[in-house]
Amino acid sequence: MAACPGPAGAGAVHGSCPSGFAFDSGLEIKTRSVEQTLLPLVSQITTLINHKDNTKKSDKTLQAIQRVGQAVNLAVGRFVKVGEAIANENWDLKEEISIACIEAKQAGETIAALTDVTNLNHPESDGQIMIFTDKTGVIKAARLLLSSVTKVLLLADRVVIKQIIASRNKVLATMERLEKVNSFQEFVQIFSQFGNEMVEFAHLTGDRQNDLKDEKKKAKMAAARAVLEKCTMMLLTASKTCLRHPNCESAHKNKEGVFDRMKVALDKVVEIVTDCKPNGESDISSISIFTGIKEFKMNIEAVRENPYFQSKENLSATLEVILERTEDFTDSAYTSHEHRERILELSTQARMELQQFISVWIQAQSNKTKSIAEELELTVLKISHSLNELKKELHSTAMQLAADLLKYHADHMVLKALKLTGVEGNLEALAEYACKLSEQKEQLVETCRLLRHVSGTEPLEITCIHAEETFQVTGQQIISAAETLTLHPSSKIAKENLDVFCEAWESQISDMSTLLREINDVFEGRRGEKYGYLSLPKPVKNNANLKSLKLDKPDSEEQAKIAKLGLKLGLLTSDADCEIEKWEDQENEIVQYGRNMSRMAYSLYLFTRREGPLKTSQDLIHHLEVFAAEGLKLTSSVQAFSKQLKDDDKLMLLLEINKLIPLCHQLQAVTKASLQNKVFLKVDKCITKARSMMALLVHLLSLCYRLLKKLQMENNRWVSVTNKDAVDVKT
Repeated sequence: MAACPGPAGAGAVHGSCPSGFAFDSGLEIKTRSVEQTLLPLVSQITTLINHKDNTKKSDKTLQAIQRVGQAVNLAVGRFVKVGEAIANENWDLKEEISIACIEAKQAGETIAALTDVTNLNHPESDGQIMIFTDKTGVIKAARLLLSSVTKVLLLADRVVIKQIIASRNKVLATMERLEKVNSFQEFVQIFSQFGNEMVEFAHLTGDRQNDLKDEKKKAKMAAARAVLEKCTMMLLTASKTCLRHPNCESAHKNKEGVFDRMKVALDKVVEIVTDCKPNGESDISSISIFTGIKEFKMNIEAVRENPYFQSKENLSATLEVILERTEDFTDSAYTSHEHRERILELSTQARMELQQFISVWIQAQSNKTKSIAEELELTVLKISHSLNELKKELHSTAMQLAADLLKYHADHMVLKALKLTGVEGNLEALAEYACKLSEQKEQLVETCRLLRHVSGTEPLEITCIHAEETFQVTGQQIISAAETLTLHPSSKIAKENLDVFCEAWESQISDMSTLLREINDVFEGRRGEKYGYLSLPKPVKNNANLKSLKLDKPDSEEQAKIAKLGLKLGLLTSDADCEIEKWEDQENEIVQYGRNMSRMAYSLYLFTRREGPLKTSQDLIHHLEVFAAEGLKLTSSVQAFSKQLKDDDKLMLLLEINKLIPLCHQLQAVTKASLQNKVFLKVDKCITKARSMMALLVHLLSLCYRLLKKLQMENNRWVSVTNKDAVDVKT
């Protein structure tokens, strides 16, 4: 997601713009209005055309048909006004849009005239009226109307695409000026302009991303915008470092890496909106094992229905391609011996099952008996089972490797060491820790490649590729930034620059934890469960408390503050999930309420990135009301658990509960309070309270887990002593 830069001279550029504060350009409002007008229009036209072909109508039916005709004409009128407004703002397309609007207007008037009672003869003797005899005319007018409406929508879409391309070109032009700047004062002036242009580009691409129907394109857009968001801050500190140390080769290398990556991301956005693939771009689905298995099983099913659907050579070749890709797992130095042996065993079994299937399939082509059909069915089930087992093993291998790697590097010791050696100016230590970071980078890159194979969906596959590229590039940039600091250990800007790249690395590690959860949800058939809060109520419409809530446009500092709060909230959800995973009893009430709160907090985090199910401030406020209620339910469960504890432990737990209860009530009060349309202030307070609640939740989950284990150990010890006494008595 593209960044929302702060004001010139602020010295920092932060995060993304929350969807609740996004402002729309006039064109975006108009094109959305076009779509909203079109929906009832299509419904009304369909009602007219699909009406029973019966010329005799009662008065009631007659009036209904007339109302539909009038409604169509009114909707067309609104549609035409929107289209004309778009035409007036875009002279190069004005003629085409105007012609389409005229056609739409004529068609709407024709439909209204053909369904107008006043144009008809008097009623017949039986009290009924002859109407709608020219159904062909209505159909013709409806077709003209839909054709012209579609034309306007396509032209409006071209306008939006042109806006995005023009905005991207402005950003590129300003970036070229930033690359060549030699004075700090000039840099500040140009960067201020660059910040404004990036804000415009962020809004245009964000709205485009939300409008995309293709999930694959949406994921690509999200990845490109994420690069631009993170690189904007990197560009600032890397450029300032170069200006401060103009003769430092590593500083220039660091800066060039940022500019190159931003240019690639900007080009990627244009490729997505124009639907133009560069030459040589490979189809991602061709490299995913899970996608290959899915397509192979579909071919097997098709052969069962039609024995002549494919050749045996094609099936064998397809399976071999899939099994060759499993070499990414078996050849990896990080795959355990047990997993490697199991993957090889299942691959051999899949080959054998396919040969058996082909043998029976050949018999089925000439001998169509019931027994052969049943045997063919059995071989299909066997090969499907073998491939499912292979998928499970690959999934288990990749997930275990990724989880172990993230756990091992959770303390970020190498990054801390690089910062320390930089401040000390220790070149020998720098070389040592740079080598360690390179090793860590290669591990993460290879893990992302394995995760891509088992991701299960194209959007997650694209997310894996994005993570792989980020680790690959950021790892090198951290080393160059650390080298600059080591050469200039007293440089504050060089230290700030290294901090920014290290934060990007840590952020990607955090995102990878989220990615693992999502891949696991897809594999276990729980995709989307993140927003299905078990028994939690759904957001309601027309809430009286929200009717007066209007959006105000925040400045860049407010946007940065919300983004920073959101990031901290996202990290806390990861901490909470780690605590939840420790519990053996996942059905425990404390665990369930904690999981609910973690998922809801994750949705709040997505809101600050203009993603997820919460689209408006109204959605957010209701979501927070439910979040507070869930927190109170958690405190009730913890209080019930505390009754099983000894006095000291019970007191310690109750003290923590007494911290959470007021926060829940305060959050409820803030959501209901009226702040005279100061939405940013209200959202800021709410997310701050939610973050405090999540920090307490993490602590409570950890404390309850330790106290539960202690209670179980004491109970087991008591049982052992009781049994021993019983044995002694018998003796």
